[in-house]
Amino acid sequence: MLRATKVFTIEHPEIFKQKLLIWANQFREVVFLDSNNYHQKYSCYDAVLAVDAFTSIKTDYFNAFEDLHQYQSKTQDWLFGYLSYDLKNDTEALNSKNFDGLDFPDLFFFQPKKLFFLKDNQVEMKYLNLCDDEMKDDFHEILNEGSWESKVGGKEFGVGSEIKIQQRISKEAYLQKVSKMLEYIHYGDIYEANFCMEFFAENASIEPLEIYQKLNAISQPPFAVYFKNNHQYLLSASPERYLKKEGIKVISQPIKGTAKRNSNPILDEQSKVDLENNPKERAENIMIVDLVRNDLSRTASKGSVEVEELCGIYSFQQVHQMISTVVSQVENTTSAVEIIKTTFPMGSMTGAPKISAMKIIEELEETKRGLYSGAVGYFTPEGDFDFNVVIRSILFNAKNQYLSFSVGSAITSEATPEGEYEECLLKAKAMFEVLN
Repeated sequence: MLRATKVFTIEHPEIFKQKLLIWANQFREVVFLDSNNYHQKYSCYDAVLAVDAFTSIKTDYFNAFEDLHQYQSKTQDWLFGYLSYDLKNDTEALNSKNFDGLDFPDLFFFQPKKLFFLKDNQVEMKYLNLCDDEMKDDFHEILNEGSWESKVGGKEFGVGSEIKIQQRISKEAYLQKVSKMLEYIHYGDIYEANFCMEFFAENASIEPLEIYQKLNAISQPPFAVYFKNNHQYLLSASPERYLKKEGIKVISQPIKGTAKRNSNPILDEQSKVDLENNPKERAENIMIVDLVRNDLSRTASKGSVEVEELCGIYSFQQVHQMISTVVSQVENTTSAVEIIKTTFPMGSMTGAPKISAMKIIEELEETKRGLYSGAVGYFTPEGDFDFNVVIRSILFNAKNQYLSFSVGSAITSEATPEGEYEECLLKAKAMFEVLN
């Protein structure tokens, strides 16, 4: 698929990025990916924007990966969208019968008419079936965008007083459910499982773009996403990469292990050291690394799966995280969708053994995960891809005014129900802050 390409120099990249996102919000379909200039080894762009669907695919889990493969093979173009957690039902004999207040499709991708790639002080525009003049006009229109405050006339649109955030699982019920999961672990059914709970609001009225900007500002993660599909929104401050493909190299970077930041530099550094040496957190991370190695081996060239970094400590605005990097190589004939299908859902959001963990998760959780703990990202025309893990995120259906965010933690034999509950509240802190 041929695209017209034009490169412009920008004087103030951060200001341009904000104007670009405000301009983008006029379109029905928007995917905005922001690295927040976070230093990372496998980074391609500072930010990417895709808007305005030329073609799209929307489906439930049944035969979803095959449908996506056919769509991606046919278009051979840039595709942006998401994979929901419940696509697990396409690859295994599993189901998703819990409550779903959001009503998002299980899979959605679109072929954008307009693409923007920001790197340093340049923006590269790639337009489908459109001429240079339209690119120039759009570029100057973006430069002339006002601030978000001027767009809404100075009115504070963030969250209305009518929003009441509720907890789907009470603290008492949460403690009981984690105790039940520990029983499964002690019986040997699983070694580890990621257990999540939902916070939600009904009859919610928010301005999604403003909430995203606030969430991103206080978190500044490397895999932030503003996603819009008509009345469905994802506002994500994710620090985690699920899977990336560059040529024949595949990279997975699971997160397991969380510690609080501290305003006191000495105490903050001690928090990092404590996390690095915490046997429970290291055990969680290493178990998932083993699972990821096994998943990658299903498509890897023989002997190519390697642990590039084990239990590295990385700092973000809200928390310190323990992150490992596992890589493999694949044959040129291996399809992009097959690599994703054989590793999805990501091990950091399931557990080990994976299928047993997902069955127990479905039994004990009370909300269908949907896009939460799924992935958002893109395919290139060459069949490379990059996807995040949807965590630290707010989901919103403007049509039925339902708002949702979920948090979770890894349950191992070393876990205590009270400790896991406190970890969930720590992870929910940023969402509560922007919604209150």
